[in-house]
Amino acid sequence: MAVAERTLSISEVSARTGLSAYTLRFYEREGLFVQPVRRNSAGRRVFTSQEVEWLRVCSKFRDTGMSLPDIRRYVELVREGPGNEEERFALLRNHEQKVRSRVEELQQAHEVIEAKVALYARHLAAGSADGLWRNGPECTVPEDAQDPPASA
Repeated sequence: MAVAERTLSISEVSARTGLSAYTLRFYEREGLFVQPVRRNSAGRRVFTSQEVEWLRVCSKFRDTGMSLPDIRRYVELVREGPGNEEERFALLRNHEQKVRSRVEELQQAHEVIEAKVALYARHLAAGSADGLWRNGPECTVPEDAQDPPASA
């Protein structure tokens, strides 16, 4: 006799994934589940642990800016079954490159912010913070300018 897999309610899935019930219903309407979402005898949505794992992946796709059409396309390819792995791979590889580019952009932005924080820290410690923005934003800090100018 086969053991039935435990299913989870929408509120349990929401608690495990951090996705709201609204988002879960939206994902269902958008066709982002590989299999149709099942319902229990009362008509309520029930999810398997495999679907929860997919939602975690799907959530990371969304967090990193993958479009709904791209996720939907990936799901369609999975539904089609074997034979389209190269296309799935290309879709994932393309998204990976977009994420890599975004990480580089964020790293550059982080460096500018670190420089601004260091600039403010130096000026606050020296008591010259009132001079900040007097001559513009000072977005870059020269390597040799470790101390704020006395007249800033």
